[in-house]
Amino acid sequence: MNEIKSEILVNERQFVIPGETLAIGLDFLPSSGCFRENNKIKAKLMGLAKIRERFIGVIPLAGVYVPKQGDGVIGFVEDIQTTFWIVDINSPYSAILSLGEAVGEYVDLTKTDISVYYDIGDLIYAKVLNVSKSKQVQLTMNDYRSRKLIGGRVLKITPSKVPRLIGKEGSMIELIKKRTKCQIIVGQNGIVWLKGEKEGLASKAILTIDAESHIIGLTDKISELLDKGE
Repeated sequence: MNEIKSEILVNERQFVIPGETLAIGLDFLPSSGCFRENNKIKAKLMGLAKIRERFIGVIPLAGVYVPKQGDGVIGFVEDIQTTFWIVDINSPYSAILSLGEAVGEYVDLTKTDISVYYDIGDLIYAKVLNVSKSKQVQLTMNDYRSRKLIGGRVLKITPSKVPRLIGKEGSMIELIKKRTKCQIIVGQNGIVWLKGEKEGLASKAILTIDAESHIIGLTDKISELLDKGE
């Protein structure tokens, strides 16, 4: 009996659909979003293939932020290169912030370490400048709202719930800002930054909206929650 050769059939971050075979053979192990069927590892859901040594998984696209040009996003600087920063924007795709899109002045790289502008771990609000066909994401700070976010709290909500949090013409988020005396910035990528007098109450309201966005009368419920917290 011929021994079956173990082989990975997909590339890292390749788009896959439920039931698609990602690897064959017993040398590989299914991770999250995958299952084994005899000698094959198959995808349970639609998403992007994730390969970590012997483990094959799928990053789900449902509920995941997919960047679009013009989106305002909140991200963490996760790495610094000579002329750009790599930013985690809560997406399967990391984003690049180039020096030219980050700093509105000439920078002599022989004399300046660009970490003086943004360092690893910094939180920023930026705009998505461009998304290539291969999903390379470029950011820009060339927007009046773009800036480094210092202090405060960071929350993560389901990106598809962002419109519900903002509300019609900004009504929901303005209600929370006013009643909690907090600055609140909502990224289209589901990251929310807030800073102010009643951060705990604001956080509770935002997470309630994320959990119960489907219910009727949500505005009344949030208003009541804010009343009790005052």
